[in-house]
Amino acid sequence: MRNFGKINNDTARHRTMSIFQDKAKDNSDDAQLIMELRSPQTCRAAFGRIIAMYTEPLYRQIRRMVQSHDDANDLLQNTFIKAWSSLENFRGDARLSTWLYKIAINESLTFLERERRRLNISLDDQQAMLVNTIEGDPFFDGDRAQRLLREAVATLPEKQRLVFNMKYFDEMKYEDMSAILGTSVGALKTSYHFAVKKIENFIEKNQ
Repeated sequence: MRNFGKINNDTARHRTMSIFQDKAKDNSDDAQLIMELRSPQTCRAAFGRIIAMYTEPLYRQIRRMVQSHDDANDLLQNTFIKAWSSLENFRGDARLSTWLYKIAINESLTFLERERRRLNISLDDQQAMLVNTIEGDPFFDGDRAQRLLREAVATLPEKQRLVFNMKYFDEMKYEDMSAILGTSVGALKTSYHFAVKKIENFIEKNQ
């Protein structure tokens, strides 16, 4: 995997990897949680466990798309509210992680589209705004290389940005990404390849 420099999120990345990599344990945990979610006596406690498990990885996925800490927090809350309100429609065909990531990604993309309409700006203009948000981010504590990488990722088309974030930062398997995004593994590999090339070009021009 192309290394763009040390990324200061190892704990979060390993947390996300653990959610997706041990499928046997994940399926067992899912079955137990789903059973508890369907019981009025245990559903609130079970959903509390879901929030505890997924708050950090979902926040980081959302934050990498919208950049703003406050917006990411709001969208994270919306994600859990939508998950809670649609529990009765969750049949267990997909893994809980897949279901939650789909909701979080849809919330992120809907927010970005709504902001473009509200501000009457193009995709290119919005990407420039995201870069400006990164430059003025008071919560960012990385070095120049890390900031440059974040800015490069922000300039990618939304689908490529999603794919790059999942593969590079979270080190998800393409099969898991395919289940979340509804895109073939081959198409995801191509999208990641193009994203890497664009990021390399951006970094080369702006170093």
